[in-house]
Amino acid sequence: QVQLVESGGGSVQAGGSLTLSCVASGDMFRFATMAWSRQPSGKEREEGRDYVARITGGGFTDYAESVRGRFTISRDNAEKTVTLQMNSLTPEDTALYYCRVIGTADRGQGTQVTVTS
Repeated sequence: QVQLVESGGGSVQAGGSLTLSCVASGDMFRFATMAWSRQPSGKEREEGRDYVARITGGGFTDYAESVRGRFTISRDNAEKTVTLQMNSLTPEDTALYYCRVIGTADRGQGTQVTVTS
């Protein structure tokens, strides 16, 4: 089982930016497809999407339409970290953001992002 610990959440005004980080454990990190998902308050997961951004071990990235062009996912395999740079935030981005390993049940506890208008 992979341990995942997120950080970097907080409260920001609309139009602002935040950077989320996820530190992972385990020897297989560099081969894992990692993702950031979000869970709006009162919901299990953002509807219709398993993730807002994902990145393969080789660095291929994919984004939900709602964040494409505003969010950037990256990884550092040596440091076992996955980063989500979020720009031009809107109140609709408010959610608990959590890091997860695609194809497994491994996920972190999450970090709260709140965007105020």
